[in-house]
Amino acid sequence: MAIDNISINTVIGAGSSISGDIRVSGRLRVDGDVDGNLETTSNIHVGEASRIHGNIIASSAVIEGVVIGDITAPKSVTLLSSSAVIGDVTTKRLQVEDDVVLHGHCISIKDDDAFNQSVQNYNDQRSIRSKVV
Repeated sequence: MAIDNISINTVIGAGSSISGDIRVSGRLRVDGDVDGNLETTSNIHVGEASRIHGNIIASSAVIEGVVIGDITAPKSVTLLSSSAVIGDVTTKRLQVEDDVVLHGHCISIKDDDAFNQSVQNYNDQRSIRSKVV
């Protein structure tokens, strides 16, 4: 898959290890390890050698590495063959290649209203369950 690296605003390079939440404006590429949540107003690309232990919020996401956490990307989520996601995926468009490991719930609805309602219902259920435990 060809990746457009021209307009990436922030890069967390290979060999980097970051502990803590990261919030950026613009495109984000992660080739290192992050123990914390990642949030961007644009797109995120998680490289093949990356290990993320936290939630991802972005407009769209391409995942090649390991994510232990939830991915919320309303525009699209692409899970490439080298990826493993242990968490929930919420998007309007999901593409999954062969040999992907996906362990969690998935909401993928194209219609805006149905998508928003489904996400709200799911978040409400999760909130209720977390308060009971």
